[in-house]
Amino acid sequence: MFVGHKVTKVFYISLIIAVLFIVWGVISEDTLPTWNLGNVTGNIQGFLVEKFGWFYLLSATSFLVFAIFLIASKYGNIVLGKDGDKPEYNYITWFGMLFSAGMGIGLVFWGATEPIYHFNTPPFEVDSESEAAKVAMRYSFFHWGLHPWAIYSILALALAYFQFRKDAPGLVSSTLKPLFGDKMNGGWGTLVDVIAVFATIFGVATSLGLGAQQISSGLGFLFEGLTNNFTLQFIIIIAVTILFMLSAITGLDRGIKYLSTTNIILAFILMFFMLFAGPTNFIMNFFTTTLGSYIQKLPAMSFRMAPFNEENTGWLQSWTIFYWAWWIAWAPFVAMFIARVSRGRTVREFVVGVLLVPTIFGALWFAVFGGSAIALEYNDGMDLFTIISDTGQEAALFTVLDNYPIATLSSILTILLISTFFITSADSATFVLGMQTTGGDLDPALRVKIAWGIVQSATAAVLLWQGGLGALQTASIIAAFPFAFILIMVIFAVVKEFKEEARNYPLKRKRPEDRSH
Repeated sequence: MFVGHKVTKVFYISLIIAVLFIVWGVISEDTLPTWNLGNVTGNIQGFLVEKFGWFYLLSATSFLVFAIFLIASKYGNIVLGKDGDKPEYNYITWFGMLFSAGMGIGLVFWGATEPIYHFNTPPFEVDSESEAAKVAMRYSFFHWGLHPWAIYSILALALAYFQFRKDAPGLVSSTLKPLFGDKMNGGWGTLVDVIAVFATIFGVATSLGLGAQQISSGLGFLFEGLTNNFTLQFIIIIAVTILFMLSAITGLDRGIKYLSTTNIILAFILMFFMLFAGPTNFIMNFFTTTLGSYIQKLPAMSFRMAPFNEENTGWLQSWTIFYWAWWIAWAPFVAMFIARVSRGRTVREFVVGVLLVPTIFGALWFAVFGGSAIALEYNDGMDLFTIISDTGQEAALFTVLDNYPIATLSSILTILLISTFFITSADSATFVLGMQTTGGDLDPALRVKIAWGIVQSATAAVLLWQGGLGALQTASIIAAFPFAFILIMVIFAVVKEFKEEARNYPLKRKRPEDRSH
């Protein structure tokens, strides 16, 4: 079925590993009491977060520092493409596509849940409820702000640069050639690309699992008698798999482009509805205060560990370290997709856009939904945390919406938004996995994308069956560990190549006016 010169060894190796993982996940704990998937991955994850939490923290912060350096440096004028190339998409479409791929489902899932959790279980001791609320929102901004987008931007920048300016294949291994030369054409390159595929599968599976859980929860809110359980989540995964397969058939310029635009429109409608249906003045004051606090305390949060407080260490491992691992696991998928739609932009324009626009929008999203949730507890005395603890994290947003006007309509809109985010993420990931396993082909064969679509959905289903959210988080942290080392090497490769470019190219010249978009 997959015979053809475009399918590489990476495809077959990655597919075999993924299928074996799925088979392993299907085996019950009774059959393999010690060596079942849940136990093994749980033990590995526990070891990684306990022994290498500092590594995730330093790595993520280093990526942000390097991104800021690129904006200020002379390398900012380098074009991600040939001289004279114009951006393929306008700004609105570009932002929509990178944002939808980047963290759509996650924002909807955690928008109300995370601030409420931090409000009730702060990362450190606070003196008052108002201080707890400020800390809760600041850390929500932190986890979804500059750090994740810096991780994405570094790899995406490298991929776009080598692919569009140096005519290299759009593969992670291609970005390391300045360091390792022709070794990346052989077994070492295959290993790097297989690790990237592995990280992509589990990073995306985490998001798809979250989406299935939340759609299931929303349907349970709307229709009495529907139980939010694995059976319903599995049916949702099958239904959405069929939909994103149909989207994959239409290609990048139709399916993903139109769905991304739809996502942005639906997200804005839902966010502005909540902004004006909820405590508007409280939300905007909260947003403004927290944005300043986030900027002011960003350095301290970026390096914060808790060597003298085991309780605080547990919080960091469950939240900050999990998030940094999740973003690293998502990096090959999101970066490859962002790179694909960013030809013709300068390094400075690219990094500023990727860092700032999603960060500001994400902060506003958390202020609106997290602020509305905190207001129910802080101002109205509602025990939202207990309700969420009893019904599940995925129910948080629907519980909040239920306390504001036209709850049924807003819940339907939310389910629709999650579904379109689900389809876009899965569709984008099938495209990216297809690229990674066909030697960087910008138009991978449909049969290859379908194969990866099935693998993604099956992986999400197996992880949910094995342990719900905990199993999804575990898989992300494990997948991210080897890929973090690859990202660090990418930085050195980019610096080496940019220095070479500086010797041969007048970097101080201004970008031609006719290329602005």
